Amino acid sequence: MPSADLPLAECLTYRPELPLPDGFDDFWSATLVEAPHDGASDKPRFEEVDCGLSQVRTYDVSVPGYGGRPVSGWLRMPVGTTEPLGCVVEFLGYGRGRGLAHEQLMWACAGYAHLVMDTRGQGWSAAGGDTADTDPGASGTVPGFLTRGVESPETYYYRRVVTDAVRCVEAMREHPEIDPARIVVTGVSQGGGLALAVSGLVEGLAGVMPDVPFLCNIPRAARIAGLPPYTEIAAYLQLHRDRTASVFHTLSYFDAAHHATRATAPALFSVAMMDEICPPSTCFTAYNRYAGPKDVRVYEFNGHEGGTEHHRSEQLAWVRALFAGLPTGQAVRS
Repeated sequence: MPSADLPLAECLTYRPELPLPDGFDDFWSATLVEAPHDGASDKPRFEEVDCGLSQVRTYDVSVPGYGGRPVSGWLRMPVGTTEPLGCVVEFLGYGRGRGLAHEQLMWACAGYAHLVMDTRGQGWSAAGGDTADTDPGASGTVPGFLTRGVESPETYYYRRVVTDAVRCVEAMREHPEIDPARIVVTGVSQGGGLALAVSGLVEGLAGVMPDVPFLCNIPRAARIAGLPPYTEIAAYLQLHRDRTASVFHTLSYFDAAHHATRATAPALFSVAMMDEICPPSTCFTAYNRYAGPKDVRVYEFNGHEGGTEHHRSEQLAWVRALFAGLPTGQAVRS
């Protein structure tokens, strides 16, 4: 399908005016420092499970996320390691949950720890989820998650999800078998947007790998994307004709293109030029604003599937080279 967005040459230099909302940094500092806590356990839990794999250890994970509410995940680690492990923390695409214990083995087979974070309230696709979203502002007037609590930044759904993502990275930094100096965050689509958000909120990451990232240049995406989920915003504004300015004001606090300007870690992006879900110009908005060292792989004739396993090969090589150049941050704690 021919691209309906900007051609590659224009995307490579595309830096639209994207005003930073007042108090952006203060909002996120307050969110992460003062996030409400309902008295739930404040320690991550790792329970080993037997899923029939002899070379990979798998742990059922629960991390206190936004408000202290538990966020599920899977942690997979290679068997027989004695040195601190590099770790890949992965955030999932829209609608996906953490799935089953024996899935997604690539990173563990490559010798790294791999945490997959469940996404609160999601997981209605084949990859089921186990994390509820019962917080205030969880309801919306159109199906989906993009307009849940969109009346204000404080009640917006992705405030909770981004906080969950930061807490998962923090949990990995404290894990006794993980080297805190070698943690990479990654994700496809929604997961890529979350990886970018974390890149701007967490200092000292080793690397960031956003694939066809969602939540970038949201005003443009809501106006040109041909397929969901950005169309949820248009559907909401069709019903609430007087809320356009206030909705985009709320969304500006969650635009990954703003978080990208705060990032310092090396990044490997991917962008697909025929993507009707995350239009390439929106992904390049974040890439061109990304403040750390960066590189990008462009899949000119692909849609939202992007580079799939071809890109996984690029990522494996990139992470290997990245970790090889970093000193070990700690010894394994008993």
